Amino acid sequence: MKNMAMLAVVVLAGFASMACNTVQGMGKDIERGGEAIQRAVK
Repeated sequence: MKNMAMLAVVVLAGFASMACNTVQGMGKDIERGGEAIQRAVK
């Protein structure tokens, strides 16, 4: 039972770290899009 709990914690931590990377990447994409719009307006 203790091993199952430890496995669940490790799996959840892995999913959480992948989600953070995805959100961070999406933020960078949005930032680049905003920069492109700013350059086009100038």
